[in-house]
Amino acid sequence: MSAAEGWHRRAVLAGGAALAGVAATSPALAYEPAARLCLGPVTAPDGTFEARACGDAWSYPAIRYARAARFQAPLPVTVAEQLRELWSTIPASPQAGDTYQQSEDCHFLNVWVPAGGRRGLPVMVYFHGGAYSAGSVSDPLNDGAALAASGDVVVVTVNHRLNALGYLYLPEQFPDSGNLGQLDLIAALAWVQRNIAAFGGDTGNVTLFGQSGGGAKIATLMAMPAAKGLFHKAITMSGQQVTASGPKNAAKRTAAYLAALGEDPASAPVEKLIAALGAPDPVLGGRVYLGPVLDMRHLKRHPFWPDAPEQSADIPMLLGNTIAETRAFYPAEGRVLKGLSWDNLAERIGPEMRVDLEPGWVVAQFRARYPEASPAELFHRIVTPARSWRGQVEEAEARARGGRGNTWVYQLDFENAQHTDDIGLAFGTTAGQSPAHAAMSAAVMDAFTRFARTGDPGWPTYDLDRRQTMIFDRESRVEGDPRRWERELFARVPYVQSGT
Repeated sequence: MSAAEGWHRRAVLAGGAALAGVAATSPALAYEPAARLCLGPVTAPDGTFEARACGDAWSYPAIRYARAARFQAPLPVTVAEQLRELWSTIPASPQAGDTYQQSEDCHFLNVWVPAGGRRGLPVMVYFHGGAYSAGSVSDPLNDGAALAASGDVVVVTVNHRLNALGYLYLPEQFPDSGNLGQLDLIAALAWVQRNIAAFGGDTGNVTLFGQSGGGAKIATLMAMPAAKGLFHKAITMSGQQVTASGPKNAAKRTAAYLAALGEDPASAPVEKLIAALGAPDPVLGGRVYLGPVLDMRHLKRHPFWPDAPEQSADIPMLLGNTIAETRAFYPAEGRVLKGLSWDNLAERIGPEMRVDLEPGWVVAQFRARYPEASPAELFHRIVTPARSWRGQVEEAEARARGGRGNTWVYQLDFENAQHTDDIGLAFGTTAGQSPAHAAMSAAVMDAFTRFARTGDPGWPTYDLDRRQTMIFDRESRVEGDPRRWERELFARVPYVQSGT
């Protein structure tokens, strides 16, 4: 069976109808590209690019889209450069840990094209998560072959600068600093606009999708003037950016970071730059936060406050979260959950909620609502909407108030989904799946690729009257305002993005 057959389209969403009772006819297959060249070179405006693997989708890896000196804006690369030594894994921006190959020279992207040589295909560009400080599209979950083959779309995945290298605010010495990671993504999208038609993609139909920090990067781009016109649809998966870091707080964070670094960041060894990320955050506590900055140069307004940005108001947007995001953040034997009881639940949730509500009162409200829940279950029921879901609600509500009628919302309930569970479903890259898991992945991919193709994922839009939401589960369905009680409880207090 080919990868395309294994990933055949099921349960197509049509005419605004919900998914219901999706069942797989066969388990999904993880796509494993052959380690050999294909006779599929592509000649684009920037030059000729070679395919690494063939089959149901051709892979064009390790394409350089820019170069950049430390703390300076990226310079576009407009002559084809594709590094064979990086074909198996493009380097990630330097970060803590050794999960990925790392280099400051990380301005590379990958392209997957469905076999057949068709033209005018939707383009889906993926930005990875990692809270602006970590991650890479070299993660096997981000392999685009199955998505390209199944959805008949061109898939692009992008690496860029992170943490201090991408977001440290040094405006006096480096005027573009603070948003360099965002500028890298804009440079990658400019590469797509120049070249993707040669790969069969439609330059007028580019959809961004990204999980966690990747979604937050997309939300930020929706308010950055330099990104206008470079993409036409947006999908954010458990990733929001309502407000950016204010310049005063960004300066405080820079001071704390530089105190930990103890030397000139422009010349310090990269290992020391990464080690200094452990500096305490003077605004939030914990490790120092480095993310987009309201610098009035590249980012001149908060992404989704006080309203949705007008520059992207006409861009269709699909926003989603998982039902139990925080199960991924707090191990059962970790500091926060170990020894959790009714006696200390309020104390434990206080620092984790990220909103200023009296913890004891919140616990009492949730215990009355869910009297059978254990302390651990109630912890996640409270912290997920307070910490992770609230930002998505703010963005969806802001879009709905704009009245364009082009915003959709989904919630992933499947197997009590936690943060990151949607990545493999969206790419079709989780091997050894059950038939139910394969069907869920097919349904998510169908919705995403339909949205990329048409600007409509197949269920009613989100508005302030009904708040209709697709619930992805074994029995998928549309519900109106499915977490109304939680939404209204936390709407009692203002929301400010962590980092602002």
